[in-house]
Amino acid sequence: MSSATLAARPDSPDTLAPHYVRELPILVLFPHSRCNCRCVMCDIWRIRQVRELTTADLEPHLAGLRQLRVRWVVFSGGEPLMASHLPALARKFRDEGIRTTLLTTGLILAQHADAVAELMDDVIVSLDGPAELHDRIRGVPRAFERLKQGIDACRQRRASLPIHGRCTVQKENFRQLRALIPAARELQLDSLSFLAADVTSEAFNRPVRWTEGRASHVALDAAEADELETEIEALIRQYNREMHSGFIREDPEKLRRIARHFRCHLGQLVPLAPHCNAPWVSAVIEADGTVRPCFFHRPVGNIQEGPLAEILNSSEAVRFRRQLDVAHNEICQRCVCSLFLEVEHANR
Repeated sequence: MSSATLAARPDSPDTLAPHYVRELPILVLFPHSRCNCRCVMCDIWRIRQVRELTTADLEPHLAGLRQLRVRWVVFSGGEPLMASHLPALARKFRDEGIRTTLLTTGLILAQHADAVAELMDDVIVSLDGPAELHDRIRGVPRAFERLKQGIDACRQRRASLPIHGRCTVQKENFRQLRALIPAARELQLDSLSFLAADVTSEAFNRPVRWTEGRASHVALDAAEADELETEIEALIRQYNREMHSGFIREDPEKLRRIARHFRCHLGQLVPLAPHCNAPWVSAVIEADGTVRPCFFHRPVGNIQEGPLAEILNSSEAVRFRRQLDVAHNEICQRCVCSLFLEVEHANR
């Protein structure tokens, strides 16, 4: 058989080679399965069974993480601060020279300020609006106040700790994007980012996709999409300096994509996938050990059943990456949280 014929075969070594994960720069971990908020745009808080990742769960995989040259671990969830093993997990990664980031609602940040200040390289907190609106969306009394107390407590222990805000844009807050800038300043955040609410995937504890009726509580209708576009343009004009300084993380084009996301959901625009290579450069490990190539795609294994490196390079996982056409994949086209990282072996 000629080399040209071999290269043309869909499962030949030359075809599969770019889809083997030799480096995994980013690993996302869910240390705890549950959350302490009751947000309308997420169903994680509905989980009743508590599951946690422990150091014992991760210990057998440390050699594999070194082999994969993991450089950055992001603690997500669920609420990571609810995990009793979080400090021990973070210390393990810090001992390995791995960067650690905490994604948190901030409700119990004050109680864990010592560990966060010591063990996290940076923190990203959820911010949905000014105090009253933030409390309503989070479904928790005094959520904004408790978030501020937590940030202040971390600053007192380590003034240089980077703390950033992230707003999920949806039906309840899309008219108040500009009001988020003073709110973020009040909290003394280092930056603020915006992303559209996910209303189409099976992520965030959705065993099946939301019905249109359920999604309508989060997604925008046509008139609201018009209003959102007006609000975004006003945000761009009023806070242009904050964009140039990096305080607002998105440029104008990325902000405009948020409105387009909701128009795509309405069928007014054709969905356009972002530039993304997440399945080739990152992985997600959930609290029960489930491994996913990203937040939104189906699982490819479980760390309770085998080494992470073998899971990522199993025939199923490699086949998934080989067959994944990001530009035309329905899940990718409707993604709200993409990642693109330049690495030697990534092919997307």
